[in-house]
Amino acid sequence: MTYFDFELTHCPVELSLDMINRKWVLQIICDMFFGKTRFSEFQEGRPELSNKALSRSLRFMEEQDLIKKVEDEYFLTDKGKSLNKVIYDLVEFTLDNNKDLYNEETIIKAKDGFKKQLLK
Repeated sequence: MTYFDFELTHCPVELSLDMINRKWVLQIICDMFFGKTRFSEFQEGRPELSNKALSRSLRFMEEQDLIKKVEDEYFLTDKGKSLNKVIYDLVEFTLDNNKDLYNEETIIKAKDGFKKQLLK
């Protein structure tokens, strides 16, 4: 990759997206920012998230050092916590660019709610 006056062996954007774009990873990370830590909590409101799929996602996230398991609970590592700005920027981008889906009051409340949880 030669966008600059030096060469990158791997595109940093592609590497990041490969990590967080796996099914359920971003949803689980968001859940953790909002206080969920237990296996069953990640499945709440998601009947399509099977035990097998959740186990696979959590294992992948542990391998990537995004989360750690302590007894029966999962916690974000420093690496996982560092996604807070990325996730907030995605939320803000989505809300700002889908005004046909959200009214102005909802946009303001959603941004504020996510900001309080993600940018502590």
